[in-house]
Amino acid sequence: MPQRALKYSLLKGRFAICQLPAGSAVLDWAMRGQFFSICKNDEELSIVCDAGFVPAGVKADAPFVCLKLQGPFPLNETGVLSSFIRPLAQAGIPVFALATYNTDYILIPEVSRERAEQVLRTAGHLMA
Repeated sequence: MPQRALKYSLLKGRFAICQLPAGSAVLDWAMRGQFFSICKNDEELSIVCDAGFVPAGVKADAPFVCLKLQGPFPLNETGVLSSFIRPLAQAGIPVFALATYNTDYILIPEVSRERAEQVLRTAGHLMA
């Protein structure tokens, strides 16, 4: 049983996780759609975006679905993300986690969606 039951929703759409070389410019295609995330460091530019907008030739893995935890969560609260992803990891379902100030987002391969929903339900989490 999780530390507490978490509510989550499924964002509409199919998503891609892209990797561009360090120093790449963030282009318009990356910021289309209802949800995107961009992270830049000295090694790479990572973009999560609508899979339909990723141009040919861009290194990308897709399709993913995106689960949004129903926040907000205080920034000093511990164990929120781990209580949600632990059952997925134990079931062998890969996850890609993102966070914002208010909440967390979990991307899972689209082919794992039904299994993930079953695992989360069994763990006590609820789809909103």
